[in-house]
Parts: sequence; structure tokens; C-alpha cells
Amino acid sequence: MDISIRIGGAAGQGIQSIGAALAKFFCRSGFHVFTNQDYMSRIKGGHNFYQVRISELPLSAALDEIDILLALDQNSIAIHHHVVRETGIIVYDQATGTADFTEPASLAIPLALVATEANGTKIMANNVALGALLGLMGQDLAGINDIIQQQWANKGAELVRQNIEVAKAGYDFVLNHSDHRLAIPPPSTKGYLLLNGSQAISLGALVSGCKFYAAYPMTPSTGIMVNLAAQAKKHGIVVEQAEDEIAAINMALGASYGGVRAMTGTSGGGFALMTEGVSLAGMTETPVVIAEVQRPGPATGLPTRTEQSDLLFILYGGHGEFPRVVFAPGSPSQAIALTNKAFDLAEKYQIPAFILSDQYLADCQWSYAELDTDSLTYTDYRLRNPELEKLPSYQRYQVNDTGISPLAIPGESSHLVVVDSDEHDEDGHIIEDAATRNQMVEKRLFKKLRMLRKEIAAPELIGHRQPEILLLCWGSTYGVVKEVTEILEPDHSIAMLHFSELFPFPASEEFAYLQLLDQASQTISIENNAGGQFAKLLRAETGFGVSTLINKYDGRPFTTTNLLGELNEFLG
Repeated sequence: MDISIRIGGAAGQGIQSIGAALAKFFCRSGFHVFTNQDYMSRIKGGHNFYQVRISELPLSAALDEIDILLALDQNSIAIHHHVVRETGIIVYDQATGTADFTEPASLAIPLALVATEANGTKIMANNVALGALLGLMGQDLAGINDIIQQQWANKGAELVRQNIEVAKAGYDFVLNHSDHRLAIPPPSTKGYLLLNGSQAISLGALVSGCKFYAAYPMTPSTGIMVNLAAQAKKHGIVVEQAEDEIAAINMALGASYGGVRAMTGTSGGGFALMTEGVSLAGMTETPVVIAEVQRPGPATGLPTRTEQSDLLFILYGGHGEFPRVVFAPGSPSQAIALTNKAFDLAEKYQIPAFILSDQYLADCQWSYAELDTDSLTYTDYRLRNPELEKLPSYQRYQVNDTGISPLAIPGESSHLVVVDSDEHDEDGHIIEDAATRNQMVEKRLFKKLRMLRKEIAAPELIGHRQPEILLLCWGSTYGVVKEVTEILEPDHSIAMLHFSELFPFPASEEFAYLQLLDQASQTISIENNAGGQFAKLLRAETGFGVSTLINKYDGRPFTTTNLLGELNEFLG
């Protein structure tokens, strides 16, 4: 069983609330769920859709073909009716749309009328649609009643009762007016967790001891700030909405200097403003974690769409030479683990650490039976009292074999803590002599990089152990490339390499992935950008050039359908 439901309409029609409730219902019912969204940059109007895919098996990507289209306006019918399967159905609001075709099947529902006749209001029409969808799929309403109860509990018992009754009215309308049903077998488990990328990064920050988050709202990174703000009181986190991105990164650096784990988040346009602060972190060796959630550029670009076009910008943003780590999770579970690792390495090596996400990963929801917490760690690398007070002296930028100097908190001991954005000596005081400059560059850059490379994990191999065709991907394309690889593997000698730890670039001593690349007859880099930025990085770091690029840069993610089509055409 593999069913996809697409809810289409204009912003402000309750598309997200229907999709989110539906996803939560099936996840709690014991089905695997994958959701994705497509929305325009406007508060009301335009055209948006929310897609929910459900199955008894784990899911990691979306399909183009759908089984149910819920059209809340006529535009949704015109745009999406051609991707409804022959066995599928279009459910539409009778007040706003018409179906002038015989296939696929269709069902008109007067949503507002059904709501008012059930003693609700017209604004509750989306819950009529929700009940109708569950009726088409033969589901028990008890589960959705619990979700409605939780959603509206703070609005009062009467409003909860009305919404439940309205959902039942939509459910009954389908039973009385349509014989079309989608067969969904009973689930075999009790339920799953449902998590999107923004929630996962926020959770990773929480378990890593983040105590300060500053950001200026910028789609699609704002979800991280919203999620952390919701947990701020419970976990003792200060969440600050800064006046701009320059202030945000400097606030985070100030908080880190003051002794707490700190983080900021933005998208490409905001990161352009942060680059001076990134360089400041490099010179002062101040730990900071930066989440950069990509969207298409240049300039304002497509604010609510997705792209993987900031990789090279993140690698080289900030003037001067200093070390950094760059992680690009491919799933919510990876996002938790890599956010945790970013905090750990940022403080251990006193560097900026980046989590490179995008709109697709930020908004997509994945289902999990459980989350792996074995790899999560928390180590306090700061030098605190009484250990600090026992030292006869303290040098913030002490030169040693590792390049990692003692990191103390100002005001916590009798020792003076000095930092400077100018080049400095071991005590933190300004210098201009050549010998000290060389010594500090070697300490900050070369010594740390040698150790950092040992911290970076190798790419993940999925598929044949010695493949003739090797698909390369990074970041959010993980799920769709994984699904396509599993589909093609029975008929082809094919595998995928997913890179989630991008800089320093992973060594090949423990896992000889470069040998796999050399042995494969075809190497295909799959990226959501126009220039093949990862392929360029791979060649710069290893000298290996891929044989083929598959690039998508229209602001939309790859789906299993369209990527499979491209690969099948390439493979003949």
C-alpha cells in the first residue's frame, strides 16, 4: 500500500491544517508518513499544496502521481488533475470548482454548507474536508477526534465539540454520496514519531545544551527560531529576535564569549550579512553554530522554494583563512545528530560550525519508530573554576601542539580574559610582527585542521558494494536518491554515496570511497542547483571528476518520479 494525498488551494484556506492533521492521524495509526509542501510567498491567495504520502513501509521522498486530490479551489483542479491516478479521485469544493471530465472519478462537496448544517461555521469547512478524506479511506474517526481535541483545547470545549461534529458531517457526506474507497489495510504497529527538519535541528540544539539563539526571521530558517522559542521557558533558553542578521550573529558570539552554547540561523541573503561576524569568530576563536537554510537566489530569489546553491558560499564565506566545519543532513534524524556534532566540534575546536539545510528538508516530515540517541554527546570544553583558579597564569591564545587554547569565561576567576579581532599574541593583545602572525595562523588553521579531518565521517554507501553506476548526493537529496537506488538496484549494479559531512572533506583511509568512484563506469552527481557545486568541491578536494550531472534548479525538489525518469532515460 502506497497512497499519496494532495491538498491544493490558496493560502489562507486551511491547507496546512488539513495536511498536518492527516499526517498526524496516519502516523499515530501506525503508518509510515512522508509529507512535503509547495507554497507561494504570500499570506493569502496564490496557489499552494500540501502532500501526504502513507505506506506500511518507511518512506523518504514524494511521488508526482497522487491517489486523492482535495481541491479547495478551481485552480487546484486545473493544475493537478492530470497527476491523479486512473484509480484515484478528485474531491472538490462544490462552491468554488467544477469537474468537466469523467476520469478520474470526482466528488463535489459543498464544504461550507455541510459545516453550517452541522451547527458549525463556514470557517470550519476545512474540517469537513478532513472528515471526507478519512471517509474515502475508510478510517475510524476516533483518532482524528483526539487530534482536534488537542488542536482546539485552549479555545474551549464548545469549539472542540463543533469541530468534531463538522468533521463527522464531512465523513458522513462521503459515506452517503460516494462508493469510491481506497483500500487501506489495518496498521501493524501502534504509531510513529513525525518530525520535520526544522524541528530536528531545534531538538539537536536542545540536547546539545544550547542556551542562546538569536536570529532575524527569514524563510525558510524561521521554523528553528519558532521551535526553540516554544521550548525556551521549559529549557532555560534565551531566544532573541534581532533587528537584523548582523546583530544576530554578534549577539550569538557575545553569548558564547560569556560562557554559554550559542546559535544563530538564517538563509542565504541573511548569511551574506553575517560573513563579517563569521570572520570575527574565526579570529577570536569563539565557538558558534550557524544554521543556514537554503532557498533559491540570487537576492530575494524564490523565498519559499528550495535549492542547494549556497554550498560554496558557506565554505568560503568570511574573509581570511580559518577553519570551520560544514554539515549537511539528509533527514530529520541526521539533522539531530549533526546539530549535536556541530555544537560539540564548535566548542572543542573553538570555531564556527555550520548546519546546511534547505526549505525542502526544513518543511518535509518523516516518520520514525524511534530516534537513535546513542551518538549524541555533551562535553563541556570550557575551563571553569576551580580548575581555572588553580592555574598560575592564563593565556587565551596559548600556542601548543593541538592549536586548541584554553577557553575560559570572563569574570569567573582572578585571571584576565582578553580577546581581540586584530591579530594578537598568546595573551590576546594586538601585534603586528611577522613571527607572531605566522605562529597564530599556523595555530588557528593548520594545527586545528589536521585534527578536525579526523573527526569527519565518511559518506554513506547504499546499494551494491562494487557498483558500476554510482549516484552521488549531499544534504537533502538523501531520501529521494535512496528511494530511487532501491528501486533500480534489482536490475542494475547501482549504489549511492551520500555526503553529510562536507568540510573538512572526508578522508578515504577508513572507507576507500575514492576507489569506488574510480572503479564505477558511470558516476552521476545529483544536485538541486545549476552549477554542480558539490561536484566542483569533490574535484577540488580529491581530483575526481564525475561523468554526469543531474541538476534541478527550478525551486522545486526532486521527486522519486522525476528523478527515476531522468535516470531511466540516461540508463536506456
